[in-house]
Amino acid sequence: MYVIAGLGNMGPKYERTRHNVGFDAVDYLAAQYRINSFKTKHKSLVAEGIIQGQKVMLVKPQTYMNNSGEAIGEILSYYKIPSQNLIVIYDDIDLDPGYLRIRSKGGAGTHNGMRSILSHIKTEDFPRIRIGIGKAPERMDLAAYVTSKFSDEERTKINAAIENVSLAVATILCASVEIAMSKYNGQ
Repeated sequence: MYVIAGLGNMGPKYERTRHNVGFDAVDYLAAQYRINSFKTKHKSLVAEGIIQGQKVMLVKPQTYMNNSGEAIGEILSYYKIPSQNLIVIYDDIDLDPGYLRIRSKGGAGTHNGMRSILSHIKTEDFPRIRIGIGKAPERMDLAAYVTSKFSDEERTKINAAIENVSLAVATILCASVEIAMSKYNGQ
C-alpha cells in the first residue's frame, strides 16, 4: 500500500489557501479516482482506493500543518508501511506559483510540516511533491501570506499544477519517481 499525504490545515478558514495546496491535491486525486469515503482515523481524514493498479491511502492530517508528523508517523507505524511508499504533497514558497518540484528524498527546508514528518518517521527517504505558491511580498508576515487565498491568475496556475501532481503521482505509482521528476519538474 502507498500513503499519499497532502499537507494543510483543517477547517473552512484555511480552505483553498496557499498552505492547503496539499489538501487540494489529495481532494483532486480523490475525485479523479473516485476515492470518496474519507473517514477520521489516525488523527487524519483517510480514504482507501486504487490508483494505477496500486492500493493507496489518501491522507489529510488533521493535526494542523506543524504537527503533520504525528498523523503520518502513526499511519506508517500502524500499517507497517515503509517510508519509500509514502508520497507527501505540500506547498513551497521558494517556487513560483504552479511550479512543481519532485524529489525522491531530502530534507525539510523551511517547511514546518515536513520538519514534523521527518522528526516522527526518522528518515528523509520518501518521495515528495512540492507545489510552488510564490514568495510573500515584502513586509508581509509569512504566516498571513501562506494562509491567504490565491489571486484568480495564481489559482489558474495552481489548478494546472494540481492536475500535473495527479499525473506525477500516477507516474510514481506505475513507473518511478525519477520518471515523474523528468516529466513534471518545473511545470
